Amino acid sequence: MKWATRAGIHIDRAACAWLIRHHVDKEAEFVFVTDPADVPDDATPFDMRGVDLGHHGGDCSFETILRRYDLTDPVLWKLAEIVHEADLDDERYDAPEAPGLDVVLRGLSMICDDERTLELTGPLFDGLYEYHRRAMLIGRNPT
Repeated sequence: MKWATRAGIHIDRAACAWLIRHHVDKEAEFVFVTDPADVPDDATPFDMRGVDLGHHGGDCSFETILRRYDLTDPVLWKLAEIVHEADLDDERYDAPEAPGLDVVLRGLSMICDDERTLELTGPLFDGLYEYHRRAMLIGRNPT
């Protein structure tokens, strides 16, 4: 299935692409557009103004996708807190990882095209997921 988002991806779009590819559509293909009118008819748009899989009710797009696809994994919801704070910086959650993650994603977007950014951030989100999965299992930060 095709998924479309705005070109020049940053934190929420990169995190959403990871979430989609790992938990919604393992065969996902991503299209990056500069104008929402250019979203292909056969693509599902995300993290764009006015789309179902965008910001709603104070949530970032990552949170919206979790809700729309009924993804209840508590580790994904922990990542949602980090992504939310990195994207919106509204202090809704205590997510000390958020500023660093935001800087890393902004830096990558300055030196890489969107496809390369997704390629590099996939393992980053895999690592965040595994770290927080283990933390939940043992009840403390893993060493």
